[in-house]
Amino acid sequence: RGSLLILLPLPLQVGDRCYEEGMYEAAKLLYNNVSNFARLASTLVHLGEYQAAVDSARKANSTRTWKEVCFACVDGEEFRLAQICGLHIVIHADELEDLISYYQDRGYFEELIALLEAALGLERAHMGMFTELAILYSKFKPQKMREHLELFWSRVNIPKVLRAAEQSHLWAELVFLYDKYEEYDNAVLTMMSHPTDAWKEGLFKDIIAKVANVELYYKSLSFYLDFKPLLMNDLLTILSPRLDHSRAVSFFSKDAMLYAAESKDAELAETLLQWFLEEGRKECFAACLFASYDLLHPDVVLELAWRHNIMDFAMPYFIQVMREYLTKVSTPLKNDTKS
Repeated sequence: RGSLLILLPLPLQVGDRCYEEGMYEAAKLLYNNVSNFARLASTLVHLGEYQAAVDSARKANSTRTWKEVCFACVDGEEFRLAQICGLHIVIHADELEDLISYYQDRGYFEELIALLEAALGLERAHMGMFTELAILYSKFKPQKMREHLELFWSRVNIPKVLRAAEQSHLWAELVFLYDKYEEYDNAVLTMMSHPTDAWKEGLFKDIIAKVANVELYYKSLSFYLDFKPLLMNDLLTILSPRLDHSRAVSFFSKDAMLYAAESKDAELAETLLQWFLEEGRKECFAACLFASYDLLHPDVVLELAWRHNIMDFAMPYFIQVMREYLTKVSTPLKNDTKS
């Protein structure tokens, strides 16, 4: 007696065949029958049954399935359901970039920001999430970036967020990050380059005391002279222990000479000359003779130089005066000879 063995295809194989042929209703029944929730979730998104697909993804509980359903929900503009799926994806640092790109490539920035904001409270929240949200804020919601940084600066990749803040011209946020990253030189330079947005008196005085490059002390003096002259004394109180006092005096002397020359006030220029002599700043006296050359009276300069026994410092000035005088005298004589 022979027996006839009939091999029937398994439900899963039939379900796969139906899925491949686009027979999603049949595939749905078969996958549900064998509790293959990953394949069932894939089938349900093709049927537009997004809520059921999310329920199946929860049962399948695999990152691959969560991504598939999430992206399908995004395409279907079912953003509430997409967020549910997304919260299971963002906790994996190596999956975050794909998720962000998928939203961004389709212009769903608001929805992406909402997803990451919702994810910050997750137990498995990681640095990548805080960093990427900061970058998104810098591009699309700059008004929210400062608060985010104040709360979570220790949980972001500061160099990466620094670049984003700079590209978006968020100077105050840039200074905040430089300060936290202990890049004090860059913080001071940024405040002086963008004072309207980034300069704050208390913060500047706190950071200038920490800079490594002493040249920034003198740049800050120049900055205060131009933008905050009434606060100069406060700055000098902080910098005084760190300044080369001789250089600082020269620094202010230069600005004083420039101011006197631009004022076109002979009395002011001569008063400045006397002050330099009283302070023993012979080099500044000599420099001021040429800075305010057109304003000074040679007889006054001669008297000052003679009284303070510094004729050597004044001699280049007198040579120039004599040259100009002789030029003026000889020019009429030449004209008379020609005539």
